[in-house]
Amino acid sequence: MSSAVKTVASGARLAASRIGAIVRETPLVHSPALSEMTGGEVYLKLENLQHTGSFKLRGATNRLLTLSQDERARGCVAASSGNHGAAVAYAMQKLDVNGVIFVPEQTSVAKVEAIRGYGGNVRFYGTDGLDTEQHAREYAEQHDMVYLSPYNDPEVIIGQATCGAEIIDQLAELDAVFVAVGGGGLISGIGSVLKQHDPDIDVFGCQPEASAVMAKSIDAGRILDLSSDPTLSDGTAGGIEPDAITFALCAELVDDFILVSEDEIAAAMRRFMADHEYVVEGAAGVAVAAALARRDLVSGRKVVIVICGGNVSQATLDSISGTAKTQGAQISGEIQPG
Repeated sequence: MSSAVKTVASGARLAASRIGAIVRETPLVHSPALSEMTGGEVYLKLENLQHTGSFKLRGATNRLLTLSQDERARGCVAASSGNHGAAVAYAMQKLDVNGVIFVPEQTSVAKVEAIRGYGGNVRFYGTDGLDTEQHAREYAEQHDMVYLSPYNDPEVIIGQATCGAEIIDQLAELDAVFVAVGGGGLISGIGSVLKQHDPDIDVFGCQPEASAVMAKSIDAGRILDLSSDPTLSDGTAGGIEPDAITFALCAELVDDFILVSEDEIAAAMRRFMADHEYVVEGAAGVAVAAALARRDLVSGRKVVIVICGGNVSQATLDSISGTAKTQGAQISGEIQPG
């Protein structure tokens, strides 16, 4: 186990105590429906019930709380496809820190409204998450502000690792975890904690075929500059920074990547909404779709699927609604679609 993994895993408990006044401990619940469909014992880590409706609040809060008073006074800049931006805005509001949040031009209306609802100063730039991140870094440098990466920062990853610590506390013995992957912050955090707890736990990274930059980069042995096609999983879409520390962590921690099609994501979202009480976003649908696509990795095993977020626009729900019985389902977290 590398020193980087040990650092993340060992920092998770301290981070949990640091962020506890702002961040919720989310439930881990058994899913009879998914267990029956896969032949395994399936549990859901409901990060959609986190404040702001996404796991991102963990990393954003931990990073802000590790800033010096001078850094807080200078203000912060973030780049986000929506969830990180909402998390940063929420945490900055709680901690009385000012800042700017850049989002790609195609970011969903629901996520933009959520950021603004938490007091965030939203600005649009670029059509790919990587372009937005690079612009935000440059803006921060030009204005002597602190850049808050959505994934390429040790303290952000340690913040996400608190999700893994909660999983262990809630289910001490498990065989595998399915986690949606974009920049790799969540799976790096969760994977570090779980692998330290039990190296035999399988960590599966789940990505849409339309934007599988991390999976393809791992295969190539280097971070690739790849374009992404439109995907329901907007929370994981886009490129990866050339120096991303999550690349090495994912290479070490992820046992296998599972890629799923847009049809599989939509079907998984419909299935989840029909069988459970919550509406979920595309990134969460990716993890569910991956578990359904690879039942052989679930059957006969105790498995956790991380439901990473529940922020989704009504337009997206309408586009995938099919025959799903979404009426009466709860919109996750605190963000209403619109």
